[in-house]
Amino acid sequence: MEIIEKAPAKINLGLDIAGKRIDGFHELSMVMISVDLNDYLTFTELEEDRVIVESSSHKLPLNSKNDVYKAAKMIKERYGIKRGIRIVLEKSIPICAGLGGGSSDAAATLRALNRLWKLNISKKDLIAIGFKIGSDVPYCLEGGCALVSGKGEIVDCLTNSFSLWVVLVKPNFGISTRTIFKEINTETITRVDIAALKKAIISDDYEGMLNNMGNSLEDITIVKRPIINKIKDRMVKCGADIALMTGSGPTVFALCPTEKRADRVVNSMKGFCKEVYKVRML
Repeated sequence: MEIIEKAPAKINLGLDIAGKRIDGFHELSMVMISVDLNDYLTFTELEEDRVIVESSSHKLPLNSKNDVYKAAKMIKERYGIKRGIRIVLEKSIPICAGLGGGSSDAAATLRALNRLWKLNISKKDLIAIGFKIGSDVPYCLEGGCALVSGKGEIVDCLTNSFSLWVVLVKPNFGISTRTIFKEINTETITRVDIAALKKAIISDDYEGMLNNMGNSLEDITIVKRPIINKIKDRMVKCGADIALMTGSGPTVFALCPTEKRADRVVNSMKGFCKEVYKVRML
């Protein structure tokens, strides 16, 4: 049997570091939303008891360092599955870009294997498994627009009716999330009012949403890579309503209310960066 699962990218409309926990993790408060830049994963059962991961990207490890491989192994070991699986990953989401590609691929693997092997794993248990792989995996299991808190394991879906064009610009380098988090100073970091952002989103208040968007990690990443600020400025000058870094970077996204405005931003950025995508919010 063979099934195909879609894994969409995400952007952070808001990312706040609320403090540091006793267990050493940072207390997160984020609003994420899915966009229609997708990886696709094809799952084929094998008679032999092994996990095989293949990918269209030569940049990805295909062993236990890969989140897709980790997710498959966890499901097999936890539920005593003796059948094997071949997973072919068609990669479109840039790697180490702040777009949650690896987490979304892992979430897609958990969803697909739950369905393929008829395991009937509850959402709560899937989230618990996903969190062991990465802090963004619980959100990626839900997708859509959501408030994410705690260490990333608490996901509350938000209703909204925004239908916006999103322009993504990925500079030609990656950023290690772990490296950025090591430099967080909770006393001096820029804070984002996530409660106000949530209120604006569920009230369909577009101006309120724009006014309360922000990313606590921008200041840290921009010191290392000033080009991110140049990208932001250029996108706004070209007609975007707002431009913001997503995750720990380096991808910057712009929101545009019309496709015409989005096209103008895309055309301006294509000569500036190679990886430019025009997508919609999901």
